[in-house]
Amino acid sequence: MINLQRTQMFVAVADTGSFTAAAEAMGLTKAVVSFNIRQLEDELGVTLLLRSTRRLTLTEAGALFHQRSVALLKEAERLQDDVRANHAGLTGELRITTTPEYGSRVVVPLLARFSQQHTDLRVRHVSSSLHADLISERFDVAIRLGTLADSRNHAALISHFSILPVATPEWLVRNPIESLAQLAQAGWIIHERLASPLRWQVKNASGAPETLEIKKAPRLFADSAQALMAFALAGGGVALLPEWLVRGALDAGELVQLLPEYTFARQGIYAVYPDARHVSAKVRTFIDFMRTSVN
Repeated sequence: MINLQRTQMFVAVADTGSFTAAAEAMGLTKAVVSFNIRQLEDELGVTLLLRSTRRLTLTEAGALFHQRSVALLKEAERLQDDVRANHAGLTGELRITTTPEYGSRVVVPLLARFSQQHTDLRVRHVSSSLHADLISERFDVAIRLGTLADSRNHAALISHFSILPVATPEWLVRNPIESLAQLAQAGWIIHERLASPLRWQVKNASGAPETLEIKKAPRLFADSAQALMAFALAGGGVALLPEWLVRGALDAGELVQLLPEYTFARQGIYAVYPDARHVSAKVRTFIDFMRTSVN
C-alpha cells in the first residue's frame, strides 16, 4: 500500500527540486523528508531521484510516479473534502485559473461572494493567458471563453456573451463604416492567436448569414483583450471585443459599436475541470454558483 504522506513529500521534493525547500514548505526537517523518500524508494523497489551535489533529477520511474502521484493526491483531497462537506460544508482549497481580463472583471468578485458563503473554504485564484495543465498545476477549475479545443478535460457551459466590433467616435469620423464591405477594408486591431484567414460568419438584420473577411492586412496585433481595447481607445482602429469588457466604454461614449445591425456568433463561458469520475463537492457547488450568477 502506498503511503500518502511519503508520496506527498516526494511530490514536494520533485516540485521544488530540493529536500530543504520541500521540508520548509511542509514544516518538517530535511532529515525527516530525506528518510521518508528513502523509505518510499525501498517500498517501491525503485530509485525515484538521482541525487548530486548540485541538483536532484527524477529518474524515468520517478517521473512516472510523480505524474501519477499528483493525480492520486488530488483525488485523496477531493475525497476528504467531500466527506467533510456532507456534514460541515465546503472545506479545503479551491484553485481557480482564468484569463486576467475576465478574472478581474467577473470571476474574482464572484469568488469573493462565494468565499463569504463558504467560510471554511480557502480560495486561490491565478490569472494567466496561457492554458494551464489542470492536473500537473493542480487547478480544480479553469474558466475558459470562446470555442474550446478538444481535450481530456470536462467542460460545463456557464453562459454566453456577445462580441462586438468597436472603435472610437473620432476614428469613425475619419473612417466612416456603413457596410460590411467597408468594415472588411477597415484598419483592424487583431488578437495574435486568431487563425488566418481572418473570417467570421455574421447575421444581418433579417437573420440571414453573411461572411466578413478582413481584406486589409492588419498593422496592430496584441496578445490580450485588454491590450486590444487599449489600442482601440487610443484610436488605432477596429477591435472585436467581448461585450462584458467594452460595455462601460460604450456607455461612456468612449467607443462605438460598428454596424450594430450585424451580429457575430455568441461565445461560450465554460468551467473546465479535470476528466475524472469523481467531481468534488466544491467544484460542483462553484459551477452551480457561476451558472446562477453570470448573466
